[in-house]
Amino acid sequence: MKGNSPFIVLITITITIFGLSAIVNSQTDSCSSTLNLQSVTLPFDAASLHCRAVWDAHSYILRYSETTPGTWTFVLSAPAADSYIAMGFSSNGQMVGSSAIVGWMSPTEGGVIRRYYLGGTSPSLVELDKGNLVLTNYSFITTQSATVYMGFQLVTDQPQTKLIYSVGPTGLLPVAPNYRLTEHFDKVATSINYITGQTTSSTGSPCTRLRRSHGVLNILGWGILMIIGVIVARHLKSYEPLWFYLHIGIQSFAFVFGIIGVICGFVLDNKISADVSTHKALGIFILVLGCLQVMAFLARPDKVSKARKYWNWYHQSVGRLLIILAAANIFYGIHVGGEGKGWNAGYGVVLAILVVTAVFLELKLWFRK
Repeated sequence: MKGNSPFIVLITITITIFGLSAIVNSQTDSCSSTLNLQSVTLPFDAASLHCRAVWDAHSYILRYSETTPGTWTFVLSAPAADSYIAMGFSSNGQMVGSSAIVGWMSPTEGGVIRRYYLGGTSPSLVELDKGNLVLTNYSFITTQSATVYMGFQLVTDQPQTKLIYSVGPTGLLPVAPNYRLTEHFDKVATSINYITGQTTSSTGSPCTRLRRSHGVLNILGWGILMIIGVIVARHLKSYEPLWFYLHIGIQSFAFVFGIIGVICGFVLDNKISADVSTHKALGIFILVLGCLQVMAFLARPDKVSKARKYWNWYHQSVGRLLIILAAANIFYGIHVGGEGKGWNAGYGVVLAILVVTAVFLELKLWFRK
């Protein structure tokens, strides 16, 4: 059993990577799947809808078709989150002057779909139940398999081809009676050819890729590799000096990824000026703890030194605190970033695998003693 420890760690890393990929992919809709809404009765043939991925950054999928002469049906899907989703129709590709359909899942009202006219950039100029969109009496919004689906029908011979998609800030849903719409968290402007289905992005948010890079790097560095490095140091010490070089190598990669992730966070904060003071403060504190660990390694006393046991206590305590705060801040960052349940579930499964592996190895070590 003793010789199996390295293989357990390697299996853990493999399962972690594939587990994250499988969970995230399972939470998103795609055009390869058939629209089959269990809680909604569709008055048209779902197979007749054309399907296109229209906003990869937020996994927006649009299905559309002229289901009857003069009536166009649209079904927009996105990962379920505590925020609104919106689809605007514009004559010039600009948000100001466009009319939009906005939907969200309210904890008190259930599914809500409302029409807005975007007369300006301030919330007071976003008018409820205004605009040039003529809707039929049929509309729906529902969640299924961690995906929200918003469907509506327009009465028009030809819908406008310049479409704008947006996602609202997490936790700030419109409420009755005025349903005031808060400023979007992210948006993209596109154009579509309804015949060929070809879509092009006119403008997009330059921060989306930066935000996700910030998240992925910090998850990989502080939230995964750092934990694996601790497991190696704790349970592979019989493989001297292999465990030491593995521990240093893994933690070095974790620290580098973490620093790059933090830098991405500072750049992102400078670009969007978001109110994420708690997330930012925790991130800085975690970086300070990481720097203290590096300095502690450089000042590591000799094994025969009397100070070695105090150094060990300090090094291990700071490491445990760093990991706990990093995991908490990762989940909090996913929340404020509005990435939805897929990211939470993905990292949650990865973290659970690492914790179970650590507990298993700890029990194995305890029984051996």
